Amino acid sequence: MAPVALDADLVIAFLDASDDQHERAVDELRPVLAAGDAVLLSARVYAEVMVRPLQRGSDAKVDDFLEAVGATVVAIDRDIARRAAQLLARHRSLRLPDALSLATALASAADLLTLDHRLQRVAERERPTA
Repeated sequence: MAPVALDADLVIAFLDASDDQHERAVDELRPVLAAGDAVLLSARVYAEVMVRPLQRGSDAKVDDFLEAVGATVVAIDRDIARRAAQLLARHRSLRLPDALSLATALASAADLLTLDHRLQRVAERERPTA
């Protein structure tokens, strides 16, 4: 089971059937869940994912989903913050939220699952080679 870090866009679209990216998110996440891969979210992703559900009073559904899939929320510590800063220094188009998502994946030796094509390209360039 390979760990997979989820970006906020994917989780938001997956949980919202009315989101225009919902089907794509389901197609991306379903195989990960079926394989039983370890699921990670940075604390920043968790915070972003929870905003709208908290406004709507549906936050328990998000927590229930994350618990059901065994997701682990990863704290942003000094190592992850430094990795994010290094990513920002190398990739001028990257924004801090995306850098934190990718830094969490890299620090956890996980693949990043995102719907953001630009971020996915950066993640592929940053993926360690075996």
